[in-house]
Amino acid sequence: MLPTDLLIHRYSGEEVVPKRLPINRSNLAIATDLITLFQSSKGTTRGELNRLLQELEGESTDYRIKRGLAHLLNSAFSNFEVVSPLEPQMLRQRIFAQAAGLNSAPPSSQTTQLTLNRIADALSQELGRAVLVDQLKAGLYADLPENQILTEFEVPTPEELLHRYNLSQFQGAFYRASHMILNAHRNDPGEYKLLFRYLKLFGLMTYIEGDADHGFTLTIDGPTSLFQPSTRYGLALAKLLPALLHVTKWSLTATLQMRDAYGGTPRTGRFTLDSNCGLVTHYPPGKTYDSLVEEGFAERWGKTKTEWVLEREVDLIPIPGSVMIPDFRLVHPDGRTFLLEIVGYWRPEYLKKKFSQVRQANREDLVLAISERLNLEKAGVKFHETPARLVWFKDKLLPKAVLDVLKE
Repeated sequence: MLPTDLLIHRYSGEEVVPKRLPINRSNLAIATDLITLFQSSKGTTRGELNRLLQELEGESTDYRIKRGLAHLLNSAFSNFEVVSPLEPQMLRQRIFAQAAGLNSAPPSSQTTQLTLNRIADALSQELGRAVLVDQLKAGLYADLPENQILTEFEVPTPEELLHRYNLSQFQGAFYRASHMILNAHRNDPGEYKLLFRYLKLFGLMTYIEGDADHGFTLTIDGPTSLFQPSTRYGLALAKLLPALLHVTKWSLTATLQMRDAYGGTPRTGRFTLDSNCGLVTHYPPGKTYDSLVEEGFAERWGKTKTEWVLEREVDLIPIPGSVMIPDFRLVHPDGRTFLLEIVGYWRPEYLKKKFSQVRQANREDLVLAISERLNLEKAGVKFHETPARLVWFKDKLLPKAVLDVLKE
């Protein structure tokens, strides 16, 4: 993402409109020049790269755009490492300690050379190999940011870089969000599950209402709803946007707490966005299965002779303030359906939450497949109080065990 000083936006009334670069010949040429510069700078220091970027930037009026693109190449596609024949911090300690012992002598090139020679001789004896003075000079400050070496550069296409820039500008609108209301319209349940996973991953406080037939409304608190404004939580909101782009149909409205650019007085802004925004995500799509247990069960079901059809994550169960997404749905030609949830995770907090969700859902058409490796009693889980049908398994869940429960 981009730092605040590289964000560009304008106001349309109270509406905040982030900068969006069109994918045209001019912008593609700028992106190409920057990518080429990074490619040719592989093996050089960050300081030298920054100097070349300043030369490329020149006195052009679009310097903030170039800096933004360069920042993304620097942070998202580059890897800088400390390359030194000796550990820099150790070198500094040894050299400064040696120099302190020569404090009676006035500073000069001769005393400096004497210090380096003594350190080189001492290290050669300690390490059992020749240590040269030039190696000391090369390693002394090799760990400073400007001296780190560009060792790897993942080359994006110019189009990919411009898409990442546009996405980052829109992500920046969330830095000062006080809260956000997200309407996730009727979508594939697998898309919902990926979205809810990212909400949990980024630690976002969310209240969920709705159902799979009509969609869900998610109220998400932001940084200024806490004790004091903090961009840290705003960054978490910003990280959610690339995940949201995997959902087919959605819309959001965010309230922003900002300051006037001239007087610095507080002002309220509004930011709206929907699934027709044209932004491109760099987050990978969700995995087909959450675990090897689920994947193995699906494979074995496909080889089982049964009229029951296994479907993947096609139902959502709304519960107060949240939602539960069973792993599978079982459908019979006569119209009967069951939902199957596999519980194989062992952490006590997860188990308590999962069985609490099951009790709140109060669904008699729910089947819970539970690993015998879980110590439910130790976790404080009273699984006998659940209305769901229970299936127990050891290393793998067998279709026959599930089919037997469906006959009950």
